[in-house]
Amino acid sequence: MKRSVAPARRTAPGIAVTGIGLVTPGGIGTEASWRAVCAGRPAAALDPALPPSDTGVTCRVPGFDAEALLGGRKAHRLDRFTQFALVAAAEAVADAGLDPASWDGARVAVVLGCADGGPETVEAQHQVLLRHGPARVSPLLLPMQLPNMLAGQTSIELGATGPNLVVATACASGATAIGIARDLLLLDRCDIALAGGSEAMITPLVMAGFAQMGALSRCAGDPARASRPFDIDRDGFVAGEGSGVLVLERARDARARGARAHALLAGHALSADAHHMTSPHPEGAGAEAALRTALADAGAGPQDVRHVNAHGTSTRLNDLVEAQVLCRVLPHAPLVTSTKGVTGHLLGAAGAVEAAFTVLSVEHSLVPPTAGLATLDPKIHINAATASVPLDIPLAVSNSFGFGGQNAVLAFAAT
Repeated sequence: MKRSVAPARRTAPGIAVTGIGLVTPGGIGTEASWRAVCAGRPAAALDPALPPSDTGVTCRVPGFDAEALLGGRKAHRLDRFTQFALVAAAEAVADAGLDPASWDGARVAVVLGCADGGPETVEAQHQVLLRHGPARVSPLLLPMQLPNMLAGQTSIELGATGPNLVVATACASGATAIGIARDLLLLDRCDIALAGGSEAMITPLVMAGFAQMGALSRCAGDPARASRPFDIDRDGFVAGEGSGVLVLERARDARARGARAHALLAGHALSADAHHMTSPHPEGAGAEAALRTALADAGAGPQDVRHVNAHGTSTRLNDLVEAQVLCRVLPHAPLVTSTKGVTGHLLGAAGAVEAAFTVLSVEHSLVPPTAGLATLDPKIHINAATASVPLDIPLAVSNSFGFGGQNAVLAFAAT
């Protein structure tokens, strides 16, 4: 395999993570979500909204009441993927100690990722069209389901009038968005960036599509074991939903206003496999390039990495290829976890939520377990965490890979 050569090391100005907001299958809010992944408590369950078939095990956000959290009128005008994002963004902004009523909105960017927009709205309104005709289709169909409305509605909610965009790199979307937001800060296009992802793709049509691809776990008889990254018996992923939003600022700006930094976003990299629409490159060429380049961007070497929050989807091929990449690039075997064992695969939001968990691992010196991992696949040679492990973490990386061979790696450093 022709290996890509990472650029020479350099150290960019520090970007601080000053706020975290989470809505995940582990719970609503950062504290509940972090507690769930550290406990290794799988969220997978039979989904009453789906047919009792291979599509029927999912990881839903528990107890999400959009009307109570956002108000009735607003909730009814937003698709679920946008509802999640607004709740997560509000928590992140509050955690950062920022007040949208007093900030300079023109210097606040919103960069969010999602894979699909609002399929729940599309499927519901398509049924209206078929049953009652076009005159009964909601005029809110497009404003509710368009992917760009994720960032648009967030900017409306928070008065953020700076750069505003949604990126779609499949399951790498949330991580891609965070990396782009870091670049905007380094280019002085903004002073504050709300970055992350949100997804709500658990619908009958979408799940049927994944099932027909053979991508979903068929462990319906034991949902708690359906998502089992790196396990010898893994047989597919479990779809999840939720949102993760980080507040990013230049470290010097955060210090100037007395803000706490959870961690530093030290580096990132994006790459493409240019190989296949759904399968990863058989040797992980694109993933390896992204990992090496992210470390170079952070001014770090492979030996500096103490922890990896893996993409770890619980699919046969992805887990094997990712593990091989980790062995080549990080031969000192840092501690690896996949939090998808708890949350399932949050698709376009996965990279953002897992970035938040990586930040929390660095901040709290704690690596969560890989829930569902009972017996490590003998072809996989990684140091996988099967219980919460206290660990000093000067540098950690979070991997995210998507259909189309789109890869994103984020590197986080302790403050």
